[in-house]
Amino acid sequence: MQKTFYIETIGCQMNKLDSELVVGELQNLGYQQVATTDDASVIIYNTCSVRQHAEDKVLTKISQLKKRYQTSRDFVLAVIGCMAQRLGQVLLDDYPQVTIVTSPSRIYELASKIDHAWHERSGSPEKKKLDCRSVASNQDADHAGLERLDSYRERPEVDHPFMAFVRIMRGCNNFCSYCIVPHVRGRESSRHPDSVYDEVSKLVDNGVKEITLLGQAVNKYDFQDSSGRYLMSDLLYKLHDINGLERLRFVTSYPGNFDKQCIEAMAELEKVCPYLHMPAQSGSDAMLKRMNRHYTIAQYMDIIEMAREKVADISFAGDFICGFSGETDQDHQMTLELIKKVRYKNCFAFKYSVRPGTKAADAFPDDVPEDVKQARLAELLDLQRKISHEDNAKLAGSTMKVLVEGRSKSPHLAGGIAGMNDSSLPQLIGRTGGDHIVVFNGDDSLAGKIVEVQILDASSLTLFGKII
Repeated sequence: MQKTFYIETIGCQMNKLDSELVVGELQNLGYQQVATTDDASVIIYNTCSVRQHAEDKVLTKISQLKKRYQTSRDFVLAVIGCMAQRLGQVLLDDYPQVTIVTSPSRIYELASKIDHAWHERSGSPEKKKLDCRSVASNQDADHAGLERLDSYRERPEVDHPFMAFVRIMRGCNNFCSYCIVPHVRGRESSRHPDSVYDEVSKLVDNGVKEITLLGQAVNKYDFQDSSGRYLMSDLLYKLHDINGLERLRFVTSYPGNFDKQCIEAMAELEKVCPYLHMPAQSGSDAMLKRMNRHYTIAQYMDIIEMAREKVADISFAGDFICGFSGETDQDHQMTLELIKKVRYKNCFAFKYSVRPGTKAADAFPDDVPEDVKQARLAELLDLQRKISHEDNAKLAGSTMKVLVEGRSKSPHLAGGIAGMNDSSLPQLIGRTGGDHIVVFNGDDSLAGKIVEVQILDASSLTLFGKII
């Protein structure tokens, strides 16, 4: 067996960061990343439990490895992430091809477990043989181990080395009635601001230009010890002073108990991007109460209006659930009206999926028919596409600062747009501070730099322009 691994990530930015950290640890142990499961002696699925579809997708992939397991057993299969915590021992009991199941709060153990299992599978005498089939749940998680995993890296192991995620808190205390996250990621815990500062400084020293701070409810960051108390706004001010850092973002914000000082910090600190991802989930107060969201639409709009008043050129992203228990046509129309009022840059919207173990699964019937959920989702997405296209089109003629990520993976997108730069140059892609995606022609040497681009045309998802 060769020391090769394949990793596939499903779900949120937190999962993407976890995978990045796992990749780094395995590479330090001499494993080489490969592009397919066929070439891998270690296969890792980093999973999501927010919707049933995400779990079904992983179970299908696991099942497809059964034949290989029966004929050769020449691989280690690890399942990590939220689904690993939710299903735990079931994965080992029902799928003999699964070797290791590790929850998000025990991910610091994963690389060593994989290495032991790899040596056991390969028959290598370098490691003592042991029973490597194991489950690691959130119980008795070692926060020192998690901190070591988060803070050890010096550079991101990603396709875009100029951008990095940094976790500032773990877990969630909101317990929205539909949501599995608090049950699988545990209670809220904020990292020490000095640890966050040190991690960001190391990343910036190694060429990172843009940092995105992560938390399930990131604006609820709240660290206290004998030296004092740090809130989210305090952390933004602290990180803003790091030399070489050019952009700072944070996602995802929770509207309840919103620290409005965050908006003051966004307005005052030039490195903090004018972008706020703040899920509403519904435009109906009745639905929000049933969802246990702890705010009203009026309170949500107060935050939106304050941000729009104080932060120049701010853009918003939102999340919505279509067809939650008890949702009426009127509730759905209220959601559409909210989207029209806010005019989000983009929205992430999904049909409601019952999650076992949540309050909604036990207390509320899944009473909106599937075809109605689908129709409401389609109507919502159509409205958002129209708004995004209209607002993007208004940006034509403006000049925007863009952090160049590298070559576009879809170079046909801008074909035929008049006025773009020399088509003999590669087509590059980047993002504005407001998280607009911009495509333009330019030299590869621009990757990692902030350039000024004049916007020429737009679609609902992409802006097209030329470098000034």
